[in-house]
Amino acid sequence: MANEIEVKELEQVVVRFSGDSGDGMQLAGNIFSTVSATVGNDISTFPDYPADIRAPQGSLTGVSGFQVHVGADKVYTPGDLCDVLVAMNAAALKTQYKFAKPTACIIIDTDAFKATDLQKAEFKTDNPIEEMGIKQDVIAAPISKLVQECLADSGMDVKSMMKCRNMFAVGLVCWLFNRDLNLAENYIREKFAKKPGIAEANIKVIHAGYDYGHNTHSSVAHTYRIESKVTVPGKYMDITGNKATAYGLMAAAEKVGKKLFLGSYPITPATDILHELAKHKSMGVITMQCEDEISGCASAVGAAFAGALAVTSTSGPGVCLKSEAMNLAVITELPLVLVDVQRGGPSTGLPTKSEQADLLLALFGRSGESPLPVIAATSPTDCFDKAYMACKIALEHMTPVILLTDGFIANGSSAWKLPKLADYPAINPPYVTPEMKDNYAPYFRNPETGVRYWATPGQEGYTHIVGGLEKDSKTGAISTNPENHDLMVRLRAEKIAKIEVPDVLVEGCADDADLLIVGFGSTYGHLYSAMKELNAKGNKVALAQFSYINPLPKNTAEVLKRYKKVVVAEQNLGQFAGYLRMKIDNFAPYQFNEVKGQPFTVSALVDAFQEIINK
Repeated sequence: MANEIEVKELEQVVVRFSGDSGDGMQLAGNIFSTVSATVGNDISTFPDYPADIRAPQGSLTGVSGFQVHVGADKVYTPGDLCDVLVAMNAAALKTQYKFAKPTACIIIDTDAFKATDLQKAEFKTDNPIEEMGIKQDVIAAPISKLVQECLADSGMDVKSMMKCRNMFAVGLVCWLFNRDLNLAENYIREKFAKKPGIAEANIKVIHAGYDYGHNTHSSVAHTYRIESKVTVPGKYMDITGNKATAYGLMAAAEKVGKKLFLGSYPITPATDILHELAKHKSMGVITMQCEDEISGCASAVGAAFAGALAVTSTSGPGVCLKSEAMNLAVITELPLVLVDVQRGGPSTGLPTKSEQADLLLALFGRSGESPLPVIAATSPTDCFDKAYMACKIALEHMTPVILLTDGFIANGSSAWKLPKLADYPAINPPYVTPEMKDNYAPYFRNPETGVRYWATPGQEGYTHIVGGLEKDSKTGAISTNPENHDLMVRLRAEKIAKIEVPDVLVEGCADDADLLIVGFGSTYGHLYSAMKELNAKGNKVALAQFSYINPLPKNTAEVLKRYKKVVVAEQNLGQFAGYLRMKIDNFAPYQFNEVKGQPFTVSALVDAFQEIINK
């Protein structure tokens, strides 16, 4: 038996799994992140995979990655660079090495570095480590061979055995960080509950990977442990943004006592919301996979008219197609939630990558004067809260609402403390009153909020018609009267403007910052981390991250004009900055814009913001 080696305590670590799209890197990353979250570590993950359905095996374009940031305390991003890089083939090493720290440990499967593999990865020599100038510690293991030996008596063919290679890498990483394999076993048995033979094969391989590290650790000076510093007791789980969005929608439906209806069409990266909600028929959830984006939204408008909590989910190209049905929801003033999981555009663009460039589409991408609320989630776990609030706003103000997430937080995950529904605010739709019976018209409004009263089909004494043609404000009959149209346009706009949203909070050096960083939505973790680094260097920096975009918080102008310098950072070419300039007189911020399909890196933000401070 090998001698015991020292165990070092770490505050945080970043691990990146990479290999062919068929190598199961997403599953490997999910297992490690779930095990970490289960023991109380905080996590942030970033799946980074190609748009190809299946690129040629071993090709540079087919590499899929999954990055996991694990912390003893709170972590806000998946990390800029990794401490451990798992490269399951030569192409993965070639494309992913740029994400490794100079001090990183690199794990490779030497069986996937043969001459043909090196040729596909466009290496010029037979020594890729030397050719790339890699100086870090490398654990070079014949993983494929060891997996076949491990499963020799399983009755599996070689192709099936090779699908377990990822579990060997997970086992090796679990050894490196002293993880309890019982937690991984539980995950695998639940994942493959209908295929127990596959589950047991994967468990056997994960133990083989762990034992290999334990018995042959000559290239590693230490193993590591990350103790949890979580101070809030409760039940936690590792959750993706899409799953949290689905749960938030279900929670709102439960709170208000309505059936949840989702009309949707599959589109990357939003499809998982449909998949998740389809599992919950027992909760009264109704899902309809429609023939296209248009019918997905139109069916949801119909469900809203019928009295359901109606939702449609999509990404940027689908928002374009849904715009006509969204307009119908605007003019009929029906409650509807549209979840836009933003991706790289325009057109098909970068379907598996992330950006924030649908903001102006969400705000203005419909015909005529058609204002509606727009809110944005700031993290995978925040998707739950913002989905709940989108439903509350839609139902209480009789309006469609757009919830913006994006590929980064939708596919990424964080450790989530399971909430109590009782802690969430009540949802009170403006239902018709008994006094209105037999004297009801669809555009009767609450005089304070401007919200119309809601009657649903089948309620005796509340018969009414709504539709896409303009209606008389009093009778609900079709009207082309110029004054009436002007009035209705203004009433619809005023209703949205009156919606009460929370003030925007300022974090960091709120009282005396020399620079205020402004962002919206999913960039929160990176901007917050950049602010903390700048503060640690002695800079007075604050952060205002917006979740409510239309209407803006009432304190927006006061906050943005309080500071000498303001920089708006966003993953587009300046849409939020332009919107703020439109809404706030004499506001001229600095801008930081990237549209790379990748999350910000904290180091680039720190450098850019430091330069602004020094001006």
